[in-house]
Amino acid sequence: MKVKIFGAGSIGNHLANASRHFNWDVTICDNDPKALKRTQFEIYPSRYGYWDDEIKLMECNQLNCEDGDLVLIGTPPDSHIAIALKILESGSRPIAIMIEKPVCPPDLDDVDKLYSLANKLGISLFVGYDHVVSNSTSYAEKFLKTNNIGVINTLDVEFREFWGGIFNAHPWLDGPHDSYLGFWKKGGGASSEHSHAINLWQHLASSMGFGKIKKVSAHLDFIKSDKVDYDSICAMHFVTETGFFGRCIQDVVTSPPRKWFRVQGSEGFLECNIKPSNDEIHYSLNQEEATQQMQKTRPEDFILELGHISSVLESNKVNSSPIEISKGFDTMLVVAAAHLSSKTGKQVGIDYTKGYNRTALIVD
Repeated sequence: MKVKIFGAGSIGNHLANASRHFNWDVTICDNDPKALKRTQFEIYPSRYGYWDDEIKLMECNQLNCEDGDLVLIGTPPDSHIAIALKILESGSRPIAIMIEKPVCPPDLDDVDKLYSLANKLGISLFVGYDHVVSNSTSYAEKFLKTNNIGVINTLDVEFREFWGGIFNAHPWLDGPHDSYLGFWKKGGGASSEHSHAINLWQHLASSMGFGKIKKVSAHLDFIKSDKVDYDSICAMHFVTETGFFGRCIQDVVTSPPRKWFRVQGSEGFLECNIKPSNDEIHYSLNQEEATQQMQKTRPEDFILELGHISSVLESNKVNSSPIEISKGFDTMLVVAAAHLSSKTGKQVGIDYTKGYNRTALIVD
């Protein structure tokens, strides 16, 4: 597999390392020569203990994607759609493109155009919401399908994490104002950066048969100055197509972090605490409680993700993948709906028949 990675930042390095785990041919490109140098001499060796000489580095204007099988886009969110469109419109025909989350900013510009073109050309698209293909999520899904915890009453998901960890991983940034992170319109802020929570809520609700999110009520707390404009807290309530109700909270202020989900049934529950080195699943079944520890490392998150993509491509089961691109577009419709709900103070409905654009949002 020949892999082309756009972006030599933190995610680009993780994706390169995961690709090399499968012995794939890897090229990382970036517009900034300093970023490429930082990858080779700082980020990669400090994380993985060595620099892999098999990884090729080049500036984007030197990159030829025509011979790439898998393209991974790990640049800032407001460039994602444009890069993917440029690749497809240039005549390049990769087998698949994976776009890191969030797949785009809340404006949803050109999303329908990309989706339509990729389908026309028969090129598979994925989104980098790796938590839905994690071992803990797979365990939770299997548990809920094979064990009876009664009528499912509600689902709660939280990704509450002070984003100091992001800046620790990007020490060349001086703070949120120095990147897209400090600007919600660019795909930053709690609503987009921690949209893993929305995506995980959608995935679990769908796997339990409750359908898509149909209504969104949200309140966002904004930090705005001459340097930044982002939401620090995004609190949401969801109602699905079947009337199922739940809650989701994302923030960039909580320390220590809390990444967590809970499925509450009438006869029991299942919850998961997501941690850097292990995910802890706690559940109640037949009035008895138990805990399951699932060890992991951060690099393994990306290895699982790319392994999943390779597997569904090989088996031709892309449409059944939880990280197929339409799932990421669904997530961004919810993010856009949350912003509109907070702005208007009203509930916002989502009409999926209108495509992945803002006309799908209906203020009730």
